[in-house]
Amino acid sequence: MSGRLCSKVGCNDEAISTLTYVYADSMAVLGPLATASEPHSYDLCVRHADRLSAPQGWQIVRHVVVGGIG
Repeated sequence: MSGRLCSKVGCNDEAISTLTYVYADSMAVLGPLATASEPHSYDLCVRHADRLSAPQGWQIVRHVVVGGIG
């Protein structure tokens, strides 16, 4: 357990992913939970990560960990 909660207002679920926006490239990047909380990124729970959408004309890049340790 990371101890970090989803960044969405009113959500108290555990965060499993980190979302970062790359404005210059019109890109939303969703990856594994970052090792440290960053002020310009958003930690998301599984529900909000799965529902992620981006503005029209933007692309979403989803980084997936395959064969994780554990």
